Amino acid sequence: MTNKEFAKVLEKRTITFAIKILKLSGTLPNTPEALVLRNQLSKSGTSIGANYREANRSRSTKDFSNKLKISLAEASETDYWLEIIEELGFVESENLKEIRNEAKELLALFTSIANKF
Repeated sequence: MTNKEFAKVLEKRTITFAIKILKLSGTLPNTPEALVLRNQLSKSGTSIGANYREANRSRSTKDFSNKLKISLAEASETDYWLEIIEELGFVESENLKEIRNEAKELLALFTSIANKF
């Protein structure tokens, strides 16, 4: 697989992840605490792909690296919010398992890519 093909696959993967995050966010209760988590999770979970897309359209290697590192940070933050949601029991652990695994895989991918720069 070429770098360009890999980038397209990863972009699609981050879009799918963002959709799952938004759907999960919609299932959180309407308490003040859950609304904070819903907002934070929605922002960080959708920002991963948005920043990766911008990275792929960057003007320089340095710009690519900077935007990629933002995606990495957002993936880490997303897993943080998912962990809190799990600990609070707002969503059943089994329902979170798949999405937390994907967050960790995205984090690992972006870490691996960022370490090359």
